[in-house]
Amino acid sequence: MAVPTVRRRTAALAAAGALVVASGAVAAAMSTSASAASAGCSVNYTVNQWDSGFTAQITVTNTGPALTAWTLGWSFAGNQQVTQGWNATITQSGQAVTAKDMGYNGAIATGGTANFGFNASYSGTNASPTAFTLNGVACGGSGTSGGTTGGTTGGGTTPPTTPPTTPPTTPPTSPPPGTKLDNPYVGAKGYVNSEWSAEAAADGGQSIANQSTAVWLDRIAAINGANGAMGLKAHLDAAVTQAAGQPLTVEFVIYDLPGRDCAALASNGELGPTDIDKYETQYIDPIASIMSDAKYASLRIVNIIEPDSLPNLVTNAGGTAGSTDACATMKANGNYEKGVSYALSKLGALSNTYNYIDAGHHAWLGWDSNLGPSAQEFYKVATTNGASLGDVQGFITNTANYSATVEPNFKVTDNVNGTTVRQSKWVDWNNYVDEQSYATGLRNQLISDGFPSSIGMLIDTGRNGWGGTARPTGPGATTSVDTYVDGGRIDRRIHAGNWCNQSGAGIGARPTAAPSANIDAYVWIKPPGESDGSSSAISNDEGKGFDQMCDPTYGGNARNGNNPTGALPNSPLAGHWFSAEFHQLIQNAYPPLS
Repeated sequence: MAVPTVRRRTAALAAAGALVVASGAVAAAMSTSASAASAGCSVNYTVNQWDSGFTAQITVTNTGPALTAWTLGWSFAGNQQVTQGWNATITQSGQAVTAKDMGYNGAIATGGTANFGFNASYSGTNASPTAFTLNGVACGGSGTSGGTTGGTTGGGTTPPTTPPTTPPTTPPTSPPPGTKLDNPYVGAKGYVNSEWSAEAAADGGQSIANQSTAVWLDRIAAINGANGAMGLKAHLDAAVTQAAGQPLTVEFVIYDLPGRDCAALASNGELGPTDIDKYETQYIDPIASIMSDAKYASLRIVNIIEPDSLPNLVTNAGGTAGSTDACATMKANGNYEKGVSYALSKLGALSNTYNYIDAGHHAWLGWDSNLGPSAQEFYKVATTNGASLGDVQGFITNTANYSATVEPNFKVTDNVNGTTVRQSKWVDWNNYVDEQSYATGLRNQLISDGFPSSIGMLIDTGRNGWGGTARPTGPGATTSVDTYVDGGRIDRRIHAGNWCNQSGAGIGARPTAAPSANIDAYVWIKPPGESDGSSSAISNDEGKGFDQMCDPTYGGNARNGNNPTGALPNSPLAGHWFSAEFHQLIQNAYPPLS
């Protein structure tokens, strides 16, 4: 992937606020600021269950004073694990679960209700919870039973113990045919790529082999299947089978622009800088034709549009330390913009596709000097060359990168001995310290520049967990801003500009729908175990070059502050299986793998 340009400001900038929302176990441990319900609540918890999973619908009735915000808590009795949720931000730590309102549905009048739901996996028995708390107060009252397996109340009614053995055939979130959803991940299963799943399971990753990962269409041959691999049609056919009448989201990375990855060599592509016609007619058109087949109409097809391309035009196409002649060429000929616009237009015209444009990551575009121009660039490609704002579902950050979703031990507004943490070497005057705050800030800027407020954000969490024994448990020493940040940051990279096969990285949050306000999903777009690039030159027919940022002995360049690369040794070509890295990712997963 392309190298971010990291700039140091020479003058102090005013500290900018950043929204920091914890995920996983961190969020589950956070206290709520909402006022407690003095008189309690009742809860109706209904389940539709199948062999290894279930869908739960929850109705909370407020029997106390009116609320402006709410958090519902409960504990599972078994090994149930929430995988996706809707109408609430749901977090889980062990058996403890919290569901928090999403802002728009935070108000509950006395006698009023709030509704949300989730999908979950389980094995063995699946007893429904019988005790709930609303804003820390135990629920009571007389909830009513209902649903396939019955309901429970805070009073402790036990639901039936014999659930149905088949999944619901008409989930409540299924839209009418031809209707696009605000969030395609809500109420849907995720597609499990059998090829990646088999590789992961064979290499010790049985615990994650059933997770959803994206399929990369990184050359024309990948459409029909290169070197015996499954092609686009085969994956879509498999997705229909996996769906089995339920909503299912399947993700594809659209990644073959002319002059691809102009600021790096590891993932250069097959098309030359001027091959825009070939990109449109031999790459995008066949993809759109296959996806338009009526037999795939029930699928929710998510397209991740051209990682690294537009961010490179903003930061690496002239006038910066990260500039390259190749990026300057692509900016001058306009073929990145033409290609992205064409992809948006052709794929966005389909009734069941959802386009998310790649938006780099916080340590690439987080500075004011980069964020504003990036939003303007995104608006330009979404409104020219046949594309429209309606062709854009949203944006994705951290694609194939390692930036932490949330830094739990410090935030951008912190000060140490009167000095802002933005002055630390790690933060380097950036306005953001993690992906969730960056995604929120970028979304606000995009809306300000003309995008509709319906756009959502995705965050790639496949390799940004940073767990293991090296994970800090609290802030660093307050000796200086550097000791404070370096001692507390969970992102343990040598430099935030390092991007290739990073030593110490771990699997991050599992794919989850609507984990936070305006975040459509945490996703695994870069499948864990696939290399970012080779650590030495390897001859190949895939158009992929050797980038020194993948060499662990390289001393760095201006883009990473002339620091060591932090790359693992003996890595294969980009996209090829890298067993040593996969084992490290499993070992350092956070939340830990069970």
